[in-house]
Amino acid sequence: MTKLIFTTRLLFILLSILSTSNIISQPRLVCITNLDSTIITDVKYSTTNNFTGQVLYSSNKVYFVPEVAEAIIKVNNYLKTKYKLQIKIFDGYRPLSVQKKMWEIYPDERYVANPVKGSRHNRGCAVDLTLVDMNGKELDMGTAYDDFSEKSHINYKNLSPHVLKNRRILIETMKMFGFIPNKTEWWHFDYRDWKKYPILDVPID
Repeated sequence: MTKLIFTTRLLFILLSILSTSNIISQPRLVCITNLDSTIITDVKYSTTNNFTGQVLYSSNKVYFVPEVAEAIIKVNNYLKTKYKLQIKIFDGYRPLSVQKKMWEIYPDERYVANPVKGSRHNRGCAVDLTLVDMNGKELDMGTAYDDFSEKSHINYKNLSPHVLKNRRILIETMKMFGFIPNKTEWWHFDYRDWKKYPILDVPID
């Protein structure tokens, strides 16, 4: 019996070591437009035009871990080929210090991640984005970015057929390239392997 308990404990320790060994301790962040200059960005948090009313970033550059950046570029290329559409990115990597400011202003986990747990954004593994046509005009997605209402939920169906179609194109395409949609924000997607990456608090510049 004692031997069985010891073996079980040893197995648990080994599994814990193996699971943590997959975490990338110091990931590199890359600017998405340095990798693909055709990607359009509109970083609301580098302006006062956001739900906080404050400038949260000192730069309008958008960063991700390389694996996520590569997947986003594939999304953009696929949309161009398949639908004659592109993406416009609102947010990517977000420092933990910024997450704390957001939580102080809007402590609602449906829309803002609790900084105690951290956000996928804090890992460089989440993206906020929308669809635009080849001239850069945004498609109608039913609400504006960061509209914290039921209409922003992906299962909300009281919308026009073309809005539902636009959301479906975005969601299905993002899923194809490894992203998981957020249930309460049509614009937010987490990369499937986000658990491999730690929470960061590196300033954006």
